[in-house]
Amino acid sequence: MLEQAITVILAGGKGTRLSPLTQYRAKPAVPFGGKYRLIDFTLANCLHSGLRRIVVLTQYQSHSLHKHLRDGWSIFNPELGEFITPIPPQMSETMSGYRGTADAIHQNLYLLERTDAQYVVILSGDHIYRMDYEPMLAQHIQTRADLTLACMEIDAERAHHFGIVSADARQRVEGFVEKPEHPPTIEGHPDRALASMGVYIFSIDYLKKCLCDNAQQNNDQFDFGHHIIPKAVQHGRVCVYHFGGASGRVSRDQYWRDVGTLDSYYQASMDLLKPVPPIDLYQKEWLIRSYQKQVAPAKMVSGASGTEGITINSIVSGGVIVSGGCVQHSILFQNVHVLDEAVVESSILCDDVKVGSGCRLNRCIIDKNVVIPPNTEIGINKHLDKQRFTISEDGIVVVPKDYRFE
Repeated sequence: MLEQAITVILAGGKGTRLSPLTQYRAKPAVPFGGKYRLIDFTLANCLHSGLRRIVVLTQYQSHSLHKHLRDGWSIFNPELGEFITPIPPQMSETMSGYRGTADAIHQNLYLLERTDAQYVVILSGDHIYRMDYEPMLAQHIQTRADLTLACMEIDAERAHHFGIVSADARQRVEGFVEKPEHPPTIEGHPDRALASMGVYIFSIDYLKKCLCDNAQQNNDQFDFGHHIIPKAVQHGRVCVYHFGGASGRVSRDQYWRDVGTLDSYYQASMDLLKPVPPIDLYQKEWLIRSYQKQVAPAKMVSGASGTEGITINSIVSGGVIVSGGCVQHSILFQNVHVLDEAVVESSILCDDVKVGSGCRLNRCIIDKNVVIPPNTEIGINKHLDKQRFTISEDGIVVVPKDYRFE
């Protein structure tokens, strides 16, 4: 069954709502959780699910993403028919860059046709979740569906952010609307809605028909949510697969986040610091793989003033040195240094950030390679922060990669 499928990961979006974190990198390459990139969660799902023929469609600011795939995910054996292959837009005489999620796959249909795959698993490269795709593929085959959508129940008040599905008692999809102003709710549960997770399985012949038909009708952008899925619901056999049910090897995980904004990214990061996090990174049978540099162990030592370096309720990666500073409820990526009497609270510090002595950081995201001068305050004076940095709707201060203080 698995050998009949090929996986396509959509990793070409700009991620403008995550700027400045996406100023120099693709959204799937954004760091997360102290040691990972966003795309690692989708790739780990494929690895553990047994899906080992993977095409990653990239586009904007893709260098760091390609490098990460090369360094961290060159683990499959081409001689066994296994691969993870990044594919940027080919830019032939008759094609442009990808004009939407569906167009990205349409431009690369010839690659899928060269395989013997009968089913195409389509995934997003920037969602945080664990999922075993094998039971979903089994259901798709058993129901003889043209298209299967992975869905989960959400609060109706959040439904306008998602593609919302209406299904009958047999789990046949009766309606689909992308980010509706007045979303339909689940029958008998007016406070709940059924949201698409952006996880699709197509029978390959039906996918080809949908994409080719749509390409003839749309000369501008087209994607799955606005164009392909609504038409498939009208003319094809579309079924729902319920995420977080009894099937699958990680059924106890019911966590899924689209970290499309700075605030959702920050909140998903802070979720990891809860006493019982909603997504467990420590499941030995379903570990999240990533590329990790060879660095020294983390350490907390006394600073020049004699103050002990301490961390409280935080994630601390290799190479971190807290020298007389205090870190609380924060995530420190590799090689972060926090110096004497600096205080870091409720913040995310990416690789190679240096926090000078006497600094105060609160509710910040500091991107890579930033050196913060002594006694600097960030997240304390919002008026001053607005003059220098991006501030999210919820007040999170974001310092961009390689920022240099005057």
